[in-house]
Amino acid sequence: MTINADVEKTMKNLEKNNIKPYFVEKKEDVVPLIKTLIKEGESVSNGGSESLKQTGVIDLLKSGDYDFIDRTGLQGEELRQAYIRAFGCDTFFCSSNAVTENGELYNVDGNSNRVACIVYGPRQVVMVVGVNKLVKNIDEAIERVKCKAAPPNTVRLNLDTPCSKTGKCVSLMKEKPFICDGCASEQRVCCNYVVSAHQRHKDRIKVIIVNEELGY
Repeated sequence: MTINADVEKTMKNLEKNNIKPYFVEKKEDVVPLIKTLIKEGESVSNGGSESLKQTGVIDLLKSGDYDFIDRTGLQGEELRQAYIRAFGCDTFFCSSNAVTENGELYNVDGNSNRVACIVYGPRQVVMVVGVNKLVKNIDEAIERVKCKAAPPNTVRLNLDTPCSKTGKCVSLMKEKPFICDGCASEQRVCCNYVVSAHQRHKDRIKVIIVNEELGY
């Protein structure tokens, strides 16, 4: 397995930040790896992620081998209770909006159940990340979300936001947009911004880098 220099640097810096990196060549390799990271019967949940769908992880979670906390179709208090249960699960699955060469994880959320679980709660967090989400630094990560992650997600979710129509954040009309600059839409998906750097709890967060483009 050949890992290019940029990916190798990212993985080394993730390791320095107490984030456990893995590398697989193709999306079909993700599920076999994940099966080694979780045990049958454990409680599992997930954040919204096209990458998890594309790699078959969602199907694995629904297989019946795990106690899957599934919020699909839930509303109101039932949805809130599912979020609370997920916060205390054994393993939480998601992707990352961007991963920097310095070994930082950058994530922006609307409801923010995903970033809440990344920061604290589940015993472990497993992220599945395509190489398209690897960036040089936080500045590139911020731009990536404003141009490549948030706009297509609003389209997917049928949300009425400026970026769903223009394909980029309105903040980019400014000469020097601030990280949190954006629209005032009630359906805005960029509400909470989290950078995960050096972690106190070694290897709690695991990042599987896939040598393919996945998600947004």
